[in-house]
Amino acid sequence: MKTKSDRKTELAAMEVLRQTGVDVLEAALVAKRALEAGRGRVKRAVACIAAGEEELRRREKTVTFDRAVEEALEARKDRRSRTLRDFHGIARRFMRRCKGLANRRIRSISAEECRGYIREAFDTPRQRNKARLILSGVFSTACKRGWCAENPVRKVEPERLEEKRISILSKEEIGRLMHTAETFEGGTCLAATAIMLCAGVRPTEVERLRWSDVRLDDGVICIAPHHSKTGGARHVTIFPPLARILQRVRRPGDERICPPNWRRRRTRLHREAGFKSWQPDVLRHTFATHHLATFRNYAELQLEMGHRSADLLRTRYIAMEGVYRREDSLLVC
Repeated sequence: MKTKSDRKTELAAMEVLRQTGVDVLEAALVAKRALEAGRGRVKRAVACIAAGEEELRRREKTVTFDRAVEEALEARKDRRSRTLRDFHGIARRFMRRCKGLANRRIRSISAEECRGYIREAFDTPRQRNKARLILSGVFSTACKRGWCAENPVRKVEPERLEEKRISILSKEEIGRLMHTAETFEGGTCLAATAIMLCAGVRPTEVERLRWSDVRLDDGVICIAPHHSKTGGARHVTIFPPLARILQRVRRPGDERICPPNWRRRRTRLHREAGFKSWQPDVLRHTFATHHLATFRNYAELQLEMGHRSADLLRTRYIAMEGVYRREDSLLVC
């Protein structure tokens, strides 16, 4: 039987629950749940509530998407300027084309929404796959900062690409290009053009090369990790036809291979040589095709090209049409 003291205690408890502004029954159920978590001990129940409150604060700690992009860029400030430009440009395109994304809380964005943002902001499978990597980088940094629990972009599958082989230069086109490079602006573009054509060095890599990287005595061009697209160092073979050209035009070691305003000069060179349009990697693809036709060795070619595997060579780089005879090769005397 309840005593007068018990009734006073119950009334006091009811008043405390009413002061919370929550329905009394709901408040009582919450208190009951806390006591159950604390195994019937008040101090333990209070500790459970405090721990839950801290966890909730941690989960709610987040920033907007545009702030996460700024932090991701800051975390990558030591990367190459071109890498940072690409990262910034793709992130800005996301925010420009996806309404409201810039102000979304990064923790609240789901994998399904990420998939939708990628499709909304970018048009082709290749663009979307690159954008997916950048978006994943934003979330990866946010996870490290404690702004989200997981990277939702990891649940977004990359789109399947149908690789199309890039055509290569014909024997006549190679002759025309190299003859023009010999005379164009005093031959200042000859070395860089020959290195791309006869060694398969990427256009962005050749821009970073200096003559000190050309080891004619050792028969190699040294591509340093900070010069390579993939971040790995490699030695590229100087085959005899290329060696003869480089011996003729060699400059002091501290000078760059490419002349000033290289990109503009290269465009003019292509026009002078009679090319109405130009595929950016056509020289690299031409080299790869001639190398395989000459040496029949995918493993060696993979090392020369700086690829992590030979798959891309098999699916996209090689165009054997028109390369039949060893004496037509760019790589032999």
